[in-house]
Amino acid sequence: MNTITHIKERFRGFLPVVVDVETAGFDPQTNALIEIAIVTLKMNSDGTIERDQTVQANVLPFKGSQLDKSALKFIGVEDPTHPFRMAVSEKEALEKCFTPIRQLLKETDCSRAILVGHNAFFDLSFVKAAADRCKIKSPFHEFSTFDTVSLAGLAYGQTVLAKAVQLAEIEWDNSKAHSAEYDTIKTADLFCKIVNQWPIEKTRTLL
Repeated sequence: MNTITHIKERFRGFLPVVVDVETAGFDPQTNALIEIAIVTLKMNSDGTIERDQTVQANVLPFKGSQLDKSALKFIGVEDPTHPFRMAVSEKEALEKCFTPIRQLLKETDCSRAILVGHNAFFDLSFVKAAADRCKIKSPFHEFSTFDTVSLAGLAYGQTVLAKAVQLAEIEWDNSKAHSAEYDTIKTADLFCKIVNQWPIEKTRTLL
């Protein structure tokens, strides 16, 4: 088998990057981004993909943003501005996350990053809104995503992240859930597990 061993060839020139955000509500224009985490992926010489770098940042609510108390309670954040969170501005958080993505785009010769997420459109909408507020160019495709909700539904018949991860025989700890970093790592492991079940040969990419 002439297996693809370059991530650029596996995803039509796109670089998959796993993202999870925690927010103070559901509206990316008015509700604050509270935490963001990314996991970059790498392809091995046998054509399988796996986790590479993990980058996380706690985020200070942007000026004038709305904080839904029930949303904050759900993610376990009582005060987003508490000094112990070591939170940074949206701009600093995005640059921290975008920098390794931009570097990897150069290294892999991929054209754009494509966001991988569980309910990916939600994460993409908050990333886009924050990038627009900060006047930062996002490395992500404007609208295309890989959504592990659909992929897990296909592979395991389950769309809930915790249940899909466990069906994939990946360890899951409920006490750590709803942290962007933890959820991103588990989403990345789930995505890799599913993708690695369907390796693609080089000849098939030409069809």
